Amino acid sequence: MSKNHVISYLLIAPAAIYMLLFVGYPLIYNMILSFQNMDLSTLNSGEVLFVGFENYRAIFQEEAFHIALRNTLVYTFVSILFQFIVGFLLALFFANKFKGSDGLRGFVMIAWLIPQTITALLFTFMLGSTEGIINQILLGTGLINESIGFLSNPNIALFSIIAVNVWIGIPFNMLLISTGLSNLPDDVYEAASIEGASNLQQIFYITLPMLKPVLLVVIMLGFIYTFKVFDLVFIMTGGGPINATEVLSTVAYRYSFVNFDFGLGAAAANILFIILFLISLVYLMMTRTEDVK
Repeated sequence: MSKNHVISYLLIAPAAIYMLLFVGYPLIYNMILSFQNMDLSTLNSGEVLFVGFENYRAIFQEEAFHIALRNTLVYTFVSILFQFIVGFLLALFFANKFKGSDGLRGFVMIAWLIPQTITALLFTFMLGSTEGIINQILLGTGLINESIGFLSNPNIALFSIIAVNVWIGIPFNMLLISTGLSNLPDDVYEAASIEGASNLQQIFYITLPMLKPVLLVVIMLGFIYTFKVFDLVFIMTGGGPINATEVLSTVAYRYSFVNFDFGLGAAAANILFIILFLISLVYLMMTRTEDVK
C-alpha cells in the first residue's frame, strides 16, 4: 500500500467512524429491535424475546398505521406539487433581472431560513385558535361568517399543515431551479425567438427539457425531505384530531414513546426507512441513466 493511500484512508477515517457510530449503529440497532418484543415490562426484566416479523404483521393490522401511510402520501405529493409549481414560476420571475429583484428574492427565502420548529409554533398560533390572525382577517373581510378550526377540524387539518409546508418549501425549490436557469445558454433562447417561438413554447420545449437533471434533483430531494416530516405535524397537531394528521414518523413516535411498545415503533420507523431507501435507489438509477445519455 502506497503512502498516498495510507494518507487518504487516515483523512476519511474520522468521517467513516462518525457514520458508523451515529448512523450505522442506530440503524442496525433499530433493525434488530423491530424483530423483538420490547416494552417497559421486558425492558425492566431483561427478558427480550425474538418475535420475527410479528411486529410488522401487527403494525399492518393497525388502522392508525394505514391512516398514517395514506396521510403521509397525500401530504408528500400535494406539498411537492404546489412547492414545485410555485417555486418554478418564481424562479422564472426572478430570472428576469429587475430593480430590487435580489432583495425581493432574499425576502422570499426567509420562509426557508426560519427553523421549522419556530414556523410550526407561529402557524399554530395563527391557525390553531378561533381568535387567530387568519380567522380574524377572514372574518374582517367578510369571507367567512364564523371562525374555522383549521387545526381542529379533521377534514381540513391535514391540508392546513400542507399549506404551511408549501410555504416553507417554495424558496428551496425556487433556489435550486434558479441555479439551473442561470446555467442555461442564452443563444438557444435567442435562436428560438428568431424562429418565432413564444415564451410559453420556450418554457415547454427548451427550459423544461434542459432543466430535467435539476428538476429531478429538486423533486427527489423534496420527496425525501417531505416524506419524513415530523416536527411540523407533531408541534401543530400532534397527529390529531382523531388521527387526521397522523403520519409515519409521528405514529412511530407514538408507538415507542407514548405506548412504550419499542418493537412496534422500530418496525414503523423501518418501514419509513425502507420506502425512502427505495426512492433513493430509483433516484440513483435515474441519474445514472441521465449520465449514460
